[in-house]
Amino acid sequence: MTHPPRTTVPVDPRLGAVLPASAVRLVAAASAVLLDPSLPEPVAARFAADLGATPLTPDNAAEYADRGSGPAGAVVLVAERDPQAPSGAELLEAVAVMDRLRSPGGCPWDAEQTHESLLRYLVEETYELYDALAAGDVAATREELGDVLLQVLFHSRVAAEGRDGTGFDVDDVAAELVAKLVGRHPHVFADGETVATASDQDRRWEELKAAEKQRESVLDGVALAQPGAALLAKYVSRARRAGMPDDVLATLAATDSAVARAVVAAAGPGGDPEGELRAAAVAFADRVRALEATEAGSSRDVGFWRRALQRVDDVK
Repeated sequence: MTHPPRTTVPVDPRLGAVLPASAVRLVAAASAVLLDPSLPEPVAARFAADLGATPLTPDNAAEYADRGSGPAGAVVLVAERDPQAPSGAELLEAVAVMDRLRSPGGCPWDAEQTHESLLRYLVEETYELYDALAAGDVAATREELGDVLLQVLFHSRVAAEGRDGTGFDVDDVAAELVAKLVGRHPHVFADGETVATASDQDRRWEELKAAEKQRESVLDGVALAQPGAALLAKYVSRARRAGMPDDVLATLAATDSAVARAVVAAAGPGGDPEGELRAAAVAFADRVRALEATEAGSSRDVGFWRRALQRVDDVK
């Protein structure tokens, strides 16, 4: 009696216990479904429960080999990354890693963290991403985006442990984001409405947001924890989107400090007052370092700074 060879079916563990579409009928018709040791334990356990699959071991391997006397048509599920996997497969892997770190037997430090203890890291990582983007550093941008993503995964995982119906998980976060993006782009995802320009979409976004959140003021919902220049610029942006003309904005700013007026002036379309302030700070730091370089190793006192400034001015 001739036994057909057993068939290997690659399964991408990043997608969980999901069979490739092309292998569904093959597995359904198989006389035995075997689990290669390369499969992660949670994935193997799910296949065992759903398909009645059994582990492939050295002891039973010969039974299912081509020349063996075991049942014909055995299928072996093997862990193998699919190069054609949909975009986002690595996000599932990242979620799984976060769950492992936070679960019993994971990392003690990760297990102790709370929303409150993680706040400082969210701020730090956001600024580090800003620096990488501003510098045009592609490698650093990729890394820092990952660090910001970690904060999203971490807070979502902490929230998933909430009790009394207050918990939510990363899927809830993603689902709410999808609903928001679709709802605020009816010109893309629905029929009838059209948006001609980016500025039109800017105004339409704010109109939809205001209706959705039922806010009383165009300034409601602005995060107060952001830096002062960014906060004022956001207020100006919100007011401008609501139709407030620049002469009214200038009049309102005239009663404030010179710095406030400068921020309002720089907060026009495409402007970035926070970036301008940061650029000024970087330029200031460069000048300080230039002064320091005039006398390496010297103590920094009033006389040092005055002498250094004079030397730099003489060079100019």
